[in-house]
Amino acid sequence: METNNKPLLEMENFHVYFRDRKKRLPAVSGVSMTIHPGEIVGVVGESGSGKSVMSQSILRLREYEADVEYEGSVVFEGQEILKLPLAQMQSIRGNRISVIFQDPLTSLNPVLTVGRQMEEVLFLHKNMSKQDARARSIELLRLTGVPYPERCVKQYPYELSGGMQQRVMISMALACEPSLLIADEPTTALDVTIQNQILRLLSELNQKLGMAILLITHDLSVMAQICHSVRVMYLGQIVEEAKTEELFDNPMHPYTQGLLDCIPHLDVDREKPLHVITGTVPPLSQIPVGCHFCTRCPYATDQCRKNEPPAVETAPGHKVKCWNPRVGNEKKREENAI
Repeated sequence: METNNKPLLEMENFHVYFRDRKKRLPAVSGVSMTIHPGEIVGVVGESGSGKSVMSQSILRLREYEADVEYEGSVVFEGQEILKLPLAQMQSIRGNRISVIFQDPLTSLNPVLTVGRQMEEVLFLHKNMSKQDARARSIELLRLTGVPYPERCVKQYPYELSGGMQQRVMISMALACEPSLLIADEPTTALDVTIQNQILRLLSELNQKLGMAILLITHDLSVMAQICHSVRVMYLGQIVEEAKTEELFDNPMHPYTQGLLDCIPHLDVDREKPLHVITGTVPPLSQIPVGCHFCTRCPYATDQCRKNEPPAVETAPGHKVKCWNPRVGNEKKREENAI
């Protein structure tokens, strides 16, 4: 991977709060992240970890459905975007930053043809003529592997399979040649075979177009396939970040270790039950004092329950937000030695 040294996106101490009557609920808490041109960054965590809220808040999409407040900084291509007026945000959305959502059928308009929906993006951002927009739509569908694109532009979304619908969504996202593509669980609604095809397509487009990708998922095996680096998110915080290979080889946070242990392996005794992380992600109104993961962590101490840990660098580029990093690895080595 070759990346430009100048960051494409910089998030610094980014907070997102939802208003619930008189309460202010922290959905994203102090996230800092840098994405360079051409880089694929993965964000992984259970449902309720704040992954989608964080990624959609980059484009301030949540403002339309909730009372939202932001703190911190989000700089895209050298421009602070949290305080931009709506008109300027509209020029960025779908143009410089595009989004692929997890369920393509609910993202596409069922009463408009594929071509009509793709052309609308080109009319809005590129001021193309109808003829040029139709030609560009066919070109994009062909780029993303849609067979017979001339026929596809005349079809309605419900006439396409789930895989083809997602390819249409990717084509629409690429229409204006964005610098950053946010892929929010783009393979969740697809079967395993189609998942692999979509992931391979995203990787190929990244290499061919030099487009940065922020990939949101709950599946670590997806990260292993295409991401250059990974951020592990839990209850609104980044609890661990590292290059992909380093994270898989040397996970430091108990939550990361738990997620990795949940992945089934062919060389493990089939009669042995899969690892389960006890409990569930608590609601935003019940975030624990101290470490956010302390109520579910098997290694939590009194310090963990009283004080929030800082993010420390355990190796170059490998940061972990934990009072006792490595303790899970040490326990596992002791168990294996017995």
